[in-house]
Amino acid sequence: MDIRKVFGAYVRVYRLAAGLSQEAVAARMGVDRAYVSALERGLQNVTLLTILQLAESLNVRPADLLVEPVQKSRS
Repeated sequence: MDIRKVFGAYVRVYRLAAGLSQEAVAARMGVDRAYVSALERGLQNVTLLTILQLAESLNVRPADLLVEPVQKSRS
């Protein structure tokens, strides 16, 4: 298991749930869209500051980006 890929997948899940594009998240973080893309693909090692910026941009807790998102059941 590559934690960078797992983290990136969670970032993508929360980004899509928030209805945000990579461009919108990048603008909120003050980074390039390509950086957000690389994060989501697990190509970047992130710092604690990056985790905090992402969480603030996605309106989630930093810990949410490190654990599996809760899946809503379809009824």
